[in-house]
Amino acid sequence: MSTVIHYDIVVIGSGPAGQKAAIQGAKAGKHVAMIEREPGVGGGCVYRGTIPSKTLRESALQMDRMKRSSTALGKQIPSNVLVSTLMRRLDEVVTSHGDYMMNQLTRNGITLFHGRANFCSDRLIELLTVDGMTQMLTADTIVIATGSRPRAPVEIPIDHEHILDSDSILSMIYLPRSLTVLGGGIIASEYASIFAALGVQVTMIDKADRPLQFFDEELIRTFMQSFELDGGRYCGGQKIKTIQWDGISQVVTTLQDGQVFTSDKMLVALGRQANLEDLSISAAGLTLTEKGMLVVNEHCQTAIPHIYGVGDLIGPPGLASTAMEQGRRAVCHALGLSEGQGASIIPVGIYTIPEMASIGLDEAAAHVRYRGILVGRSRFNEIARGQISDIRNGLLKLIADPTGEHLLGIQIVGEGATELIHLGQMALQHAATIDSFVENIFNFPTLAETYRVAALDIVGQRQRLRASIAA
Repeated sequence: MSTVIHYDIVVIGSGPAGQKAAIQGAKAGKHVAMIEREPGVGGGCVYRGTIPSKTLRESALQMDRMKRSSTALGKQIPSNVLVSTLMRRLDEVVTSHGDYMMNQLTRNGITLFHGRANFCSDRLIELLTVDGMTQMLTADTIVIATGSRPRAPVEIPIDHEHILDSDSILSMIYLPRSLTVLGGGIIASEYASIFAALGVQVTMIDKADRPLQFFDEELIRTFMQSFELDGGRYCGGQKIKTIQWDGISQVVTTLQDGQVFTSDKMLVALGRQANLEDLSISAAGLTLTEKGMLVVNEHCQTAIPHIYGVGDLIGPPGLASTAMEQGRRAVCHALGLSEGQGASIIPVGIYTIPEMASIGLDEAAAHVRYRGILVGRSRFNEIARGQISDIRNGLLKLIADPTGEHLLGIQIVGEGATELIHLGQMALQHAATIDSFVENIFNFPTLAETYRVAALDIVGQRQRLRASIAA
C-alpha cells in the first residue's frame, strides 16, 4: 500500500485552466499538486491547439503579404512545400512557452506529477505514474481541468493520414493541393482560412447555411468575402452521405443531395469531447451530461462542493482566455477569497484570416433587446493605417442604444481585431459613452482610429434623428 500524501489543492490537468488554478492556490500560500498525463506542461493548447495553429497562421499571413507586395513571387505556393518549413519556429515557440509555464510552476512551489489520475473517492486520487508506480493523493480542494480532444464521429473513417482531425492536421508532411473541411465552427473556420491563404483549394461543408452561426452576420459576410477571394468555397445546408479514401490519392465526399467532392486531404472539425471518461468520476459522486461534460455553477463548483471543473470540460465558450479565468476564480471561491467583480462580458477572439473579435451585444441581439439601435461603422481601408498596411477587409462596428449615447457592443473583423477589441472591452466595463471616443485623441496613424470614426458615424445619425424629430 503506497503512502497517501495530502495537499491543500490538487489540480488535474496543466492546460491554461489548470495552470492558473494551481498558480492562484500557490499564491495564496497553499500546498498545491498538479497531475499531467503528457510529458510536458501546457496541455493541448500548447502542443496540438492554439500555439501550433497560430504559428501556421502567422506563416500564412507573411506569405499572403509577400504575394500581394511582389508580383515577382507569383500567386501560388508550390504544392510540394513541406508543412514543417511553414512552421519553422513551432518547436522554438512551443518549447519556449512550455518552459515558461514550467518555470511558473517551479517558482511557485507547485509539485508536478506525470501520470494518470483516477478517483477512488471524492477526496482520494490514485495516480499511476509513467514508471508504473502508484501514488495516492488526498486534497481539501480538487480542480478538474483535463481539457478536451477532437470529436471523432463513428461514421467518418479518420485515419490521421488522409482524413485528419484538428490534432493531426499539422502532422501532414506536404501542403496539400486541396482540402475539404467538415464543420463550420471556430476550428473549422480558422484552419479553412489559413490553408486558403496558403494557396490550398479549400471547400468547407457544414449543415448550417453559414459558418460561425453565433457571430455577427455582417462580420461573417466580410470574412467570407476574403475567404472566397483566396479561392475558398463554403457549401452550407448540407448533410454527409459517405466519406472514403479512394486508396490512391483522393478523399471522396458524397453529400445527401448527390454532390461529390474530392480532395487530397480532409479535416474533420465537428466539435470537441471532454477528457473525462478515464477519471472514474462516478467514484467521486459526479455524473456527466448527455454530451459528456461536467455541470458546474457560476463558481465552477460541481455537485460535490470541494470539486471544481474548469475549461473545455464544462462547455462553451471553449476559449483559453476564459478557461484561465475559470481556473483562477474556482480556486478563489474554494479558498474564500474575493473572485473580483467578474467578467459579465467576455471578449471573443477568432483567429481566422482575417481575424474577428466581439464583445457585448451584436447588432442582432441589440435589436431584440432594444428598438431603434444605432450602429456606427468604420472600414479599415478608409483610414490611413489600413491603407498603409494594405488591409483589404476590415470593419469595426459600434452598437449603441436608441439614444446614440451608450455603448452596447463592439464587433470587429480585420487584422488586429483581437487586439483592438480590448479597448472596447475597457470602454464597456467603465460605461464609456459614444462621445468619449470622439473627445479622446488617438495616435495617428493607427487602427484604433476606427473607434473614433465609428463613433462619429453614430453622432451624425444621432444629430439627424434629433433634427427630424424637432422638425
